[in-house]
Amino acid sequence: MEKIIIKGLKLFAYHGVNPEEKVDGQNFVLDITATLDADRAKETDNVDDTVSYAKILKTARAVFCEKSYDLIETAANKVGMAIMETYPALNSVTVLLMKPEAPIKAEFEYVAVEETINREDLI
Repeated sequence: MEKIIIKGLKLFAYHGVNPEEKVDGQNFVLDITATLDADRAKETDNVDDTVSYAKILKTARAVFCEKSYDLIETAANKVGMAIMETYPALNSVTVLLMKPEAPIKAEFEYVAVEETINREDLI
């Protein structure tokens, strides 16, 4: 079992429950880890026998930025589901969605949600 890892994907979007988040937007950071069996790709050295991390990134960006969600739980789920539905060779995907500029009066690195979607959960 191999992992495809995208770490620190920075995206600007309009997710949040506060009105200013919907208007002004803010930065988000995503870590995406997908698992798959890449034995064939290792033998053939052909990208068509695996799932391209560039395509996963493109899917994540499109889904994350196409619509505004109140909850980062929803945004993370939409990204994970889109990745799993688009790339049937994946066994699972984990999306860690970080919100480093959340409008909270406190010092913190980020607030986040993490969701894992397994292929068997979709059937």
